[in-house]
Amino acid sequence: MHIETYYDGIKLYRKNKIIYAQFLEPHAVISTCRLLGGLRHDLKYVFNHQSCEPAGNHCNHVLRDQQQYQKLICEPHGLPPELSAGMGTAANMNHAAFVRQKFRDLEVVAVVTGGVETNAGRAGDPATVMETEDGFERLTPTGKPPVPGTINIMLFISQPLTKAALTRTLVTATEAKTAVLQELAVNSRYSDGLATGTGTDQIVVAAPDREGFRLSWAGKHGKLGELIGSAVKAAIRETLGKQNSLTAMGQCSAKIHLERFGCNSESMLAGISQYLNVEQAELLGHNISGITRDPVTVAAVAAMAHLKDKFSWGILPQTCWTEIMTASAALLSCAVGGHYEWMEKYRLCLGESAGDLTNDGFLELCWQAIALGFSDKWLSSQDDKQEETS
Repeated sequence: MHIETYYDGIKLYRKNKIIYAQFLEPHAVISTCRLLGGLRHDLKYVFNHQSCEPAGNHCNHVLRDQQQYQKLICEPHGLPPELSAGMGTAANMNHAAFVRQKFRDLEVVAVVTGGVETNAGRAGDPATVMETEDGFERLTPTGKPPVPGTINIMLFISQPLTKAALTRTLVTATEAKTAVLQELAVNSRYSDGLATGTGTDQIVVAAPDREGFRLSWAGKHGKLGELIGSAVKAAIRETLGKQNSLTAMGQCSAKIHLERFGCNSESMLAGISQYLNVEQAELLGHNISGITRDPVTVAAVAAMAHLKDKFSWGILPQTCWTEIMTASAALLSCAVGGHYEWMEKYRLCLGESAGDLTNDGFLELCWQAIALGFSDKWLSSQDDKQEETS
């Protein structure tokens, strides 16, 4: 299906599990594609292909024989394998986002697919494999191949670029991708940090390759950089909303902000419940979603998580951990219980629980703070009922 023609330079198509662009004039292309990647001036097509399902499928033929895989994908769609560069993903092509940004006669088109639920990571996270002449060596006995989860970006620019500017687009687009993941509070699946991408992200950037004036800069201060950033950010937000139901509103969750430190729904409920009596714990179990998605509680938890990062990054000295985290945890108790006049009481009560800088210690402090506020909220409601009946 022909989707649209952009700037009289490319035609964009989507068929089944592939989205591809046909160049209507020569384009310079820079890409991370395994075949025909790098800087090219001879390509006629670029494509993004759904190579497997998001779970339970292993595309071994892709790793064993890239050229054969290229033929399997290109030939049924009439694309010449030797003139086509492509990316693979488990993301659904029907969830792709198409975003165009324009300023005067400059046009930037971002075509993005993405999924981050299982493979989001932070630059510098521990690796699981090492590439050698014989293939990929697993670095630990439990090391596993990367799981599905990839952000693939196709970026088309209406005006010719210098080689330096074309290369610089990769930096700007990557910064835009990372900015969205930070704004959406996407957690790394491999460390306790916030994600900066996935372990298998790919990108293709193309611009007309003709004589005459060429844009020489794609950084943030130039209009081209702005259009790249805004187009990529909008496209990534849209495709993650479609593919993963990942939205800013959906990320308003205390559990989501804490899970990178080592918790899940079950351990969170159990952790809080250990500080409550049986009746309170049962009540918590019936209301945990409402509590952990309350915006005021989420704000307090997010503040604690961000402060934890500041200590990890060395911005805040560890000698101030107890003082800072005790006050922050007391605020969390106030947020849960609604009794801000008890801030000092909570701070004193939680003081002895804030001495452990580890992830486990941090989570225990959060559990105790939530339980403290919830317990007082529950007792206050009981007292109010007794007053009404007396």
